[in-house]
Amino acid sequence: MIMTKIKNSLPQILLITGLAILCMIMLMPFLWVISTSLRLPSASFALPPVFFPTAFHVENYSEVFKMFPFAQVIMNSVKIAVIIVVSNLVISTMAGYAFARIDFKGRDVVFLIILAGMMIPGQAKLIPTFIVMTQLGLVGTHASLILPAIISPINIFFIRQFMMTIPKSYEEAAYLDGAGRFTIYLRVFLPMSKSVIMMTSMLSFLASWNDFINPLIFISKFEKATLPLALSILNGAQGNGSVSMIFAGVTMSLIIPFLLFSFGQKYIMQSVVMSGLKS
Repeated sequence: MIMTKIKNSLPQILLITGLAILCMIMLMPFLWVISTSLRLPSASFALPPVFFPTAFHVENYSEVFKMFPFAQVIMNSVKIAVIIVVSNLVISTMAGYAFARIDFKGRDVVFLIILAGMMIPGQAKLIPTFIVMTQLGLVGTHASLILPAIISPINIFFIRQFMMTIPKSYEEAAYLDGAGRFTIYLRVFLPMSKSVIMMTSMLSFLASWNDFINPLIFISKFEKATLPLALSILNGAQGNGSVSMIFAGVTMSLIIPFLLFSFGQKYIMQSVVMSGLKS
């Protein structure tokens, strides 16, 4: 009897053990970054390497704030990311609802044109975008980072695909109650699409938070710099910066994305599960 139970539970034990090992492997780089941020730079290159610091040097974090106004840089990144997320949310949900539920002439053609935008590399759009922003007089401002990012074809695609899975009976019931298109979009489809909205919002926030190439091209004043651009300063002009200070800055930059993912993880899972349901 005992041997039978062990045989039956053996696959589950192996699965949990394998996942635990895989999880530890994935966490190792993050733990190494945190560990390095708490030791002297010279200790990071010791042979043989030591994973855990023998002495904790928390002053590495305070040194980051002395190198540049870290709080202001964080606020710049948060402001840009939040504006992009909110603008993207409004445009993507309206467009996704229109492509999923409104049968207008040329709908599929327009949707394919929008999807074609996903095939254009971001690097190929830098020069045209820079020319347009220069003509508008927006180079050197945060608007040059916000405007090109408020429309996301991939977000429109995700939301459209999700809204197509919502049963038509909800929409028909709302019509019988006298609701119009906008009311149905606002009071029926948006609440039911909360999971996919959270997922696309997280994708947009992280894309803006981690963006380095666009601020490098469009931002010329240090007080307008975003976090990835400011962190490059820690590396030094000739790449001779303190590795401990660099990793201290990286560790602090991971706090907001970590909190965001911790809060939105359940919505990501709901989006994955619900995307397989049909009416």
